[in-house]
Amino acid sequence: MTEKAAPLFAAQVPIFPRRVTGFFRRLKWWIMGITLGIYYLVPWIRWDRGPNLPDQAVLVDLAGRRFYFFWIEIWPHEFYFVAGLLIMAGLGLFLFTSALGRVWCGYACPQTVWTDLFILVERWIEGDRNARVRLWKAKWDARKWRLRVTKWTAWLLIAVATGGAWVFYFADAPTLARDLVTGQAHPAAYLTIAILTATTFVFGGFMREQICIYMCPWPRIQGAMMDEGTLTVGYRDWRGEPRGKKHENREGDCIDCMACVNVCPMGIDIREGQQMECITCALCIDACDDVMEKIGKPRGLIDYLALDDRPPVAPGEHAPVRPMGTEAGAGGAQTGVPGPTAAARAALDADPQAAIARAPGQAAPAPLAAAQPFTMPAARDWQPKPVWKHVFRPRTIVYTILWAAIGVGLLFALFIRSDIEMTVAPVRNPTFVTLSDGAIRNAYDIRLRNKNGEPREFHLSLVSDSTLRIALEGEDDLTVEVPADSTLLQRVYVIARPDDAAAQAARSDLRFWVEDLASGERAWRDTIFNGREG
Repeated sequence: MTEKAAPLFAAQVPIFPRRVTGFFRRLKWWIMGITLGIYYLVPWIRWDRGPNLPDQAVLVDLAGRRFYFFWIEIWPHEFYFVAGLLIMAGLGLFLFTSALGRVWCGYACPQTVWTDLFILVERWIEGDRNARVRLWKAKWDARKWRLRVTKWTAWLLIAVATGGAWVFYFADAPTLARDLVTGQAHPAAYLTIAILTATTFVFGGFMREQICIYMCPWPRIQGAMMDEGTLTVGYRDWRGEPRGKKHENREGDCIDCMACVNVCPMGIDIREGQQMECITCALCIDACDDVMEKIGKPRGLIDYLALDDRPPVAPGEHAPVRPMGTEAGAGGAQTGVPGPTAAARAALDADPQAAIARAPGQAAPAPLAAAQPFTMPAARDWQPKPVWKHVFRPRTIVYTILWAAIGVGLLFALFIRSDIEMTVAPVRNPTFVTLSDGAIRNAYDIRLRNKNGEPREFHLSLVSDSTLRIALEGEDDLTVEVPADSTLLQRVYVIARPDDAAAQAARSDLRFWVEDLASGERAWRDTIFNGREG
């Protein structure tokens, strides 16, 4: 009989995390407050850029094709700045995951931040874990409807504020807020708010852990970013096992109180090892440390640790490690793998290789790792590696160098860019025109870009080995005014006398220059002049 394949999607089981206090919970509150504050308040910060320019500090101006970030203005042709920031964000994820595991998921991911906020509201309205469990199991009476409607209304208000804050990044916030209230905003604004409201309400309220497990690709990618030296949330099984019962004159520190499971927003048991669902939020560390203090045991049974931070091992000594899947007592996890009996353990001690040999059809023994445990005398003097040795490793150093190099390159490009720019495009149809006196004329479309907050006069000139004359279409001289923070397309003619070398040759090199008459700043572009032979 073939075994039934495991389903690709498991039905959601309601999770009711218990309230916990501690260092990591306080850290998460601070990060949640800072990130939400940035998200909701930044569009309202003002920044004076001069007349005729937006005064919003952070603005993605799609109509004007600009991105404003305080004193920085990014034009469409400068998209490489945005691309560089995206690359830095990707490398930053690799760096932090290599050093500290899924620290982004546990603390700063928007799904985590808004889920924390929704759970906080849920706890205020419905009570802590036990009260929410009782309410979930209760029949739908007036009280349950009142509490649920109150909670959903609060969630909906948060979701509306979330969607509303997002659209403010794409238009002047005070103006858009007034238009939204009076019904004069563009339909795209209302549609965007509606979509973000619905997704925030559903994802943060009803699909919390499902988003992380099934929709987010990062849990599957992060396995390639981590190794045995990566710090992540884990359980020191060599210290905690066996749980809550005497075993060969030794009892583990874990009392199987299930506190770590009850506070987990993903509903997993960290004692069962690393799992894809774990977002390393570290709330189980706070819960376990609190229990350890109450029973007079050292903190750190659950902690940020690395897989290679384990005491030395030697064959023949019994491990304080419960083989995976054995019964853990009341409330403990069971996975169907039987634990070793006293006789089986004695056989493992005497001859591990012979003990694991079995006839066909016999039940498999407990994992051999149980017969090669940690050496307790050596473990007394053992100390884990310092945190800096896990953080500063060749892998993380390479990521840091790459991340910093891209950042320095972007800053360098930002500070050396000019406030004026020009592009030159020779007119190809026709490549040249023969005038009535035999002179050869080429036409060029020159685009002048003024990045200043006020209109500027630009003076055009050219340099060539030949004697060439320049003229601007529609202008009496070689000076043209470019409006503030905009571009101007100017048709320019270059003329060579009939007897000039440029008129006879197939092509000649020339260079256009443009000068800002107010600041003296200059820019240039090289191009060619087409003669008769061309």
